[in-house]
Amino acid sequence: MPPLERSALGAFYRDHLEHAVLPFWLQRADETRGGVFTCLDNVTGRRVSDDKFVWSQARWAWTMAHAARMAERGALSLPGSVLLAHARATADFLLRHAFLPDGSVAYLLEADGTKKEFMPGKGHDLSFFADGFVILALTGVSRATGDRSYLEHALASYDGLRARLAQGRVRSEPYPLPLGCRAHAWPMIMLNVSQELERALLAVGHPRSGELASDGLADMDAILTRFVRPDGLVQEVVCEGRGETLLTRHVTPGHAIESMWFVMEQAVRHGRTDAVATAAEVIERSFRAGWDPEHGGLFRYVVPGGPEPSGPADGPFERLIRDTWDTKIWWPHSEAIYACALGEAVTGSAALRELHHVVHDYAFATFPHPDPQVGEWIQIRDRQGRPLDKVVGLPVKDPYHLTRNLLLLVELLVEGVEVRTVAA
Repeated sequence: MPPLERSALGAFYRDHLEHAVLPFWLQRADETRGGVFTCLDNVTGRRVSDDKFVWSQARWAWTMAHAARMAERGALSLPGSVLLAHARATADFLLRHAFLPDGSVAYLLEADGTKKEFMPGKGHDLSFFADGFVILALTGVSRATGDRSYLEHALASYDGLRARLAQGRVRSEPYPLPLGCRAHAWPMIMLNVSQELERALLAVGHPRSGELASDGLADMDAILTRFVRPDGLVQEVVCEGRGETLLTRHVTPGHAIESMWFVMEQAVRHGRTDAVATAAEVIERSFRAGWDPEHGGLFRYVVPGGPEPSGPADGPFERLIRDTWDTKIWWPHSEAIYACALGEAVTGSAALRELHHVVHDYAFATFPHPDPQVGEWIQIRDRQGRPLDKVVGLPVKDPYHLTRNLLLLVELLVEGVEVRTVAA
């Protein structure tokens, strides 16, 4: 379809959010205990398990909190009180059940909050990413409710997570890295956590806001100096003294694109024009490296010059790359839609504007469920864009990336770029 102008695009994304996406998830909220059921069939939306992955529960809490704040400002035509109730109930569920004695969080809970081992015999603290998302959830709920107790919980968890990272006491199951390797995802998640906490602290005049700003800028610079390659692509995994492997050669285009909008928002907020320019270049280069010239859409993984990854797959991460590289999954496309729109708004880049329209057209021709009575997106597709019955990460239908990106697109296109880039 012909490119839509900014106001029409904003209205389009808002309509899709309010009528196709949020109703799907609100119908699957646990009204009794808090949280949301995400173990769903990818096509029908039918619940296949009552398990609650802490990662997804925390994402739901942040999403509901952010949507509630937008509804309060009139940016969404939804009942803010309902959204806020879901946010608070989910945060309270996590505070009651997710935390372990050492301050880390469990990976998986049963519906009532009982801790459950995802990998039998390997314990409950499997992935520090779950901790990061819980911090985001508590931060978002504090901003939406004005209750500073959530913010203090978030800060305590943040301090503990930073200490564990500094000491090398974190796990990243079910796709652990070999010793001596470090993932781009590590400073990336901490950048997002730091920048959300910084904004929440600024909003209440908390004395630690400057410290969190410095943390976020350090994470941003770690991404740009350690993981952005000379060709403008992001090396997902750096391994010291191990030579080239599939783990170090592969590129994850959607992840790089998502990371760069974190970088861009942080850089604009703190006057780092150098980082803004780098982020815009990485978005464009990652998009072009990952785009499927035959069927359209972004590959999940590529090896530049390939794109098919080749070589020995010695660990679970490498096997994931080999097994799912040509899938077309929802989240890289929703991230690219927002990142390109933000990049164009911040830099005026005609190239990013064009890429936004390209990925918009592909995504909305491919992912939305054809039955409006079901709604949401059929999130996992094969290379040709057909629904695929395959787990490509966690065995869940995730409530986060699409919903979050639509929320941010409405803010950007309806309320203005300053909503995304001002200090608080």
